[in-house]
Amino acid sequence: MSIFKNLYHYRELLKTNIQKEIRGKYKGSFLGILWSFLNPLLMVLVYALVFPYIMRTNVDNYLIFLIVAIIPWNFFTTCITTGCNCVWINGGIIKKVYFPREILPVSVILAGLINFLISCIIILVFLLFGGVGISLQLLWLPLIVIIQSMFSLGLLFILSAVNVYVRDVEYLVSFLLNLLFYATPILYTADMFPQNIRFLLYLNPMTHFIDAYRSIFYYQTLPNFTSLFYIFCFSFFILILGYFVFRKLEKGFAEEV
Repeated sequence: MSIFKNLYHYRELLKTNIQKEIRGKYKGSFLGILWSFLNPLLMVLVYALVFPYIMRTNVDNYLIFLIVAIIPWNFFTTCITTGCNCVWINGGIIKKVYFPREILPVSVILAGLINFLISCIIILVFLLFGGVGISLQLLWLPLIVIIQSMFSLGLLFILSAVNVYVRDVEYLVSFLLNLLFYATPILYTADMFPQNIRFLLYLNPMTHFIDAYRSIFYYQTLPNFTSLFYIFCFSFFILILGYFVFRKLEKGFAEEV
């Protein structure tokens, strides 16, 4: 419970850090926060034009099929890539002032969450004007987002702490995320794979998240609760493990940064 107590006592610092993360990302940019909309749209446009011809996919409303997966994926990758060195780049402050170090990765996740929720407007626009519509299944969105945030925060606790000691981590993470993108059914459906090897896709936690988002947005059905329970338990474990690793390694942050 100490993490919640620390976040509450240093809530003003947390708020300032979140604002810094959001503003700093688009600092000097003419379009500013509009890039939250444009980045996923440009990605979707490229894949929607090229990928159907490569994979010969016949998915209905393929543009919407893509966008309901790419925006949550961007939420995940943005948090991980920008947060991986969040402790390192704040080394000057860490050396001078005491504050709960966990505020740094938490503020990255919360800033990413705000950007994600803004980007969800794009999904709703495409659903409404693309002929798919919206349903009451969207009420499950907060649950899925909370679980994904837990998972991302747990990973970020580990990666941001280890990156202080091993600077190659952030470069390795970028490479692995690129591989993971193609190992996640974002551009394709899981049933394109033979039944006997399809389970390999579901060893990837992001597959469960993408399936859940597609269920409530695209297919307008209930998410798979067995899958959600599994991914909740796994995310909770990663969060606890990540926090434990972060607290163990933070003792040497001031000397290493």
